[in-house]
Amino acid sequence: MIDILLMILSTIGALAILIASIGVLRMPDFYLRLSVTVKASTLGVGLLLICAAIIFPDVSVTTKVIAIIFFLVLTAPIAAHMIGRVAYRTGVLRWKDTYVDKEVDEPLPDGDKDGPNT
Repeated sequence: MIDILLMILSTIGALAILIASIGVLRMPDFYLRLSVTVKASTLGVGLLLICAAIIFPDVSVTTKVIAIIFFLVLTAPIAAHMIGRVAYRTGVLRWKDTYVDKEVDEPLPDGDKDGPNT
């Protein structure tokens, strides 16, 4: 029974990483590539780490896996947000069909480097 669970989790994890790598090739702009890569790879790596914790039922391995998953889930979205913010601030082009909300996406006034809400 546990073998089937491990096979299912590892297959889903590997497919999530595969989707992330395909997304890098298929998405039309930097922002979508960043989004799909962070989400799918975090899920895939997390599932593979859970499989490792099940295979090695030692407390030290399980503790390390929990710590790695915690820091991965905590830091990956923050890092992606900061990378996307820098890309936006430096003028990386968006896809032609990207919806832009004009009320939110106004140019910054002169002298205001970080915008009103930072």
